[in-house]
Amino acid sequence: MVLQSIPANPVPDGAVAGYLTTADNVKIRFARWNPTKPRKGTVCVFGGRGDMIEKFFEVISDLRTRGFAVAIIDWRGQGGSQRLLSDPRKGYVRRFDDYQLDLEIFMREVVLPDCPAPMFALAHSMGGAIMLEALRRGRRWFDRVVLSSPMIGLYGRLGSPLARYAARAGVLLGLGRAYIPGGGPFAISNRPFLKNPVTSDPVRYQRTASLVEAVPELGLGSPTLRWASESLQTMKKLQDPLYPSGLRQPMLILAAGADQIVSTTATERFAARLRAGSHLIVPGSRHELMMERDVFRTQFWAAFDAFIPGSPSYR
Repeated sequence: MVLQSIPANPVPDGAVAGYLTTADNVKIRFARWNPTKPRKGTVCVFGGRGDMIEKFFEVISDLRTRGFAVAIIDWRGQGGSQRLLSDPRKGYVRRFDDYQLDLEIFMREVVLPDCPAPMFALAHSMGGAIMLEALRRGRRWFDRVVLSSPMIGLYGRLGSPLARYAARAGVLLGLGRAYIPGGGPFAISNRPFLKNPVTSDPVRYQRTASLVEAVPELGLGSPTLRWASESLQTMKKLQDPLYPSGLRQPMLILAAGADQIVSTTATERFAARLRAGSHLIVPGSRHELMMERDVFRTQFWAAFDAFIPGSPSYR
């Protein structure tokens, strides 16, 4: 699948896109862009569960205007990457560690050979959890890392030990490929705006909804029990009080004050234990800080510009 364009969300000029094949033979879609101003390095963008490259076109343009090259992938099982089950709307992963294979091939085949240094990472939600696991394993590709609403813990009862045990029990009973209870194939981006937990910006929300309506194969439905079990186990590791103290990567964590998907409290606890990191809560913002209203996005980009070396000079 080439990059998809709709009138409200055109592909930024100069895109180079293609596919990579991971070590376990999964086809992963990637794209990259050169900056529109003198080069300051590369920002690698890593989306969350259900995201696709096209959703980040505005973010990509924001970064290029700041002087950065940009590189991005679709994680396995979503966007334009290979789906893993016969029902392409099911959010599935065999092991959460499998996402590391996507990251490894992307860095080795696209970013390191073709993108200008220094390297920075901008990871959202599930992408943040994947990035934290990579850093814990000693991957030092990036000079600095920015995490947006990282998936360290889930909001409310979804993040409880009971939820983790229930998901694991479903997998052990052979139901790992089934949707979570109450879930189904409807794309998360096509739910009514008034009930959505991701953004208070109706224009940006409708932009993603229109994209999935025009290109239904980009959409993703609810998670499977296997995805839920694997993700909850990963979040349990991330919530270990000793986990953050083992990271040495300079890091900025930005959390949404009104997040109803991931736990802002869990994020604050994690960030307070970092040896080389800081965090900021954006009051009133919902989960997707980069897709929020300008009053919240302005705070996000101000923090980004203050943390990533050199970026304020884009003005």
